[in-house]
Amino acid sequence: MFHYFKNIGQRSVGNQFRSARLSALILLMLMTGLLSACGAASENTGSAQAEQPTTETSNPASTETVAEEEHGKETAGERTVKDDLGHDVIVPAKTERVFAPYLEDSLLTLGVKPVAQWASGTKGHVYLQDQLSDVPTLDFSSGLPSPEALMSYKPDFIILHTAQYAENGVYESYSKIAPTYVFTNASGDVEKSLQVIGDLLGKTAEAEKAIETYHAKVESAKAELAKVAEGKKAAIIRFAPRGISMMGGNYFSGYVVYEQLGLGKPALVESENSAIVSTEILPEIDADFIFTVEQGPGSMKEMTETNVWNSMPAVKAGHVYAVEPAPWLGGGLIAYGHVIDDTLKALTQ
Repeated sequence: MFHYFKNIGQRSVGNQFRSARLSALILLMLMTGLLSACGAASENTGSAQAEQPTTETSNPASTETVAEEEHGKETAGERTVKDDLGHDVIVPAKTERVFAPYLEDSLLTLGVKPVAQWASGTKGHVYLQDQLSDVPTLDFSSGLPSPEALMSYKPDFIILHTAQYAENGVYESYSKIAPTYVFTNASGDVEKSLQVIGDLLGKTAEAEKAIETYHAKVESAKAELAKVAEGKKAAIIRFAPRGISMMGGNYFSGYVVYEQLGLGKPALVESENSAIVSTEILPEIDADFIFTVEQGPGSMKEMTETNVWNSMPAVKAGHVYAVEPAPWLGGGLIAYGHVIDDTLKALTQ
């Protein structure tokens, strides 16, 4: 019997021991689960913290994107236009170094100083030297400067005054240096060419303002001249090394005097752009006033010392006026302004 109870006691103790082991195992599992949960929470927190710098480091990338977009806008600021010869010309969004030989008058009118100026020998446009004295000259007396000579001035835009300037491969060479725009003849219509140049250089407002100011000057001068020269004619005689001619009303000072100021034309140039002048035809020049444009000293002497010259009505009346050739043979509003001033001084003072 004692042996029976002893077996029961042993089984009871064994059961208690197994229960204790089971409880310990369950507790261990619970603790392990809790620790795992805490670890996961900690890991998630760390992940969230790790993601924050990633968000912050995306800002430089965004800045680069903005910079690229800004650069894209500048590129988009460029545009393509056709010049007078049909070339497609890419116009930069902004130009800072312009080369436009024989168009310095228009550039200065727009407030633009060129990187180099046109010259015959070392002499540029005399009437512009108060503004261009510090600008290097390029000699055009033997043709256009070589591409190598032009490259040293690093132009970012080139404008050629006439189609002749673009001949013999010059356009192809110059357009490799910088975008190059070619006029057929910029002097043919100074106001229109000024507007084109203003558009090319982002100076449209300046061009319109200059034209408006010039028109006001013309109207004021016309009113003054009408008081003393109504119905009278003027001759503009050009004494050049290659010959003597009378200017018509389609270009240079002839356009200003005849078409804008309204003075009458002599019959020889009534329907012609110019006329050859010789001693024999001097009596045919029906002019009340004569403006003499002497290119080169002594070119007038042979004609003006003849009896025929001195018998002309304008000469006998003392109405012969020598003028500076540069502005009277210039193509720009600054030159035109000098022509107006000279004409007013001669006929109203």
